[in-house]
Amino acid sequence: MSKRKEFNDAGVINQVLKIRQDLPVIGGKKLHYLLRKTLLRSGHTCLGRDRLFDLLREHNLLIKRKRKYAITTNSNHPFKKYGNLVKSISVRRNNQLWVSDITYVRVNNNFAYLSLITDVNSRMIVGYHLSDSLALKGTYTALKNALKVAKPEIHHSDRGSQYCSHKYTKELKRHKVKISMTQDGNCYDNAIAERVNGILKQQFGLDSRFRNFENAKLAVKQAVKSYNYLRPHWSLQLMVPAEVYFKATG
Repeated sequence: MSKRKEFNDAGVINQVLKIRQDLPVIGGKKLHYLLRKTLLRSGHTCLGRDRLFDLLREHNLLIKRKRKYAITTNSNHPFKKYGNLVKSISVRRNNQLWVSDITYVRVNNNFAYLSLITDVNSRMIVGYHLSDSLALKGTYTALKNALKVAKPEIHHSDRGSQYCSHKYTKELKRHKVKISMTQDGNCYDNAIAERVNGILKQQFGLDSRFRNFENAKLAVKQAVKSYNYLRPHWSLQLMVPAEVYFKATG
């Protein structure tokens, strides 16, 4: 077996910059995992994680995390609110449980609203839609897009008017999907959906202020694609969502 070659610091930084072209705000531990795969595949030794962090610090490449979300839920409406079916279930397979949520995207001096539907088992975003308002159309379009991919056993969301509306719940019932909702507006009751929102904003640039709606749409499309096909998850043993979703669903 041939002896592996060492990669110099400049070569390591070059590889880091290549990875961050698609994953611009990926954390250090996952960056080390992806870098190790790249270097070993090319016949090089991989530097330790502490040395990588030192190099990132020396080249001002450590990531500063951003926080905070906007509230996009209005639970003060006349529609029926459904009970919580997911408090004690154990998710073991794809399409057992989908979670839905809405987050905001800044467009010039206004907001656009991104509706997302995520498969809990694989963390795959199965449906999304960016809308210029919080009207039903955005969430309903995301649902219709997701149902083109598959059908879940349970659909879970907050108790916002969009998800409780007759049109949205009728579509779920038509596909024989069980409806589940958070209780008392507790955001932690829908933690995975909130987590996906945060990743798209903090790691894929959706916390930026976009010049116009079309630019925002393009950014959302790229962010979702990168999240689904490029970003490894610790909860998935460092596989990416699409790998888990399509491997299990065939």
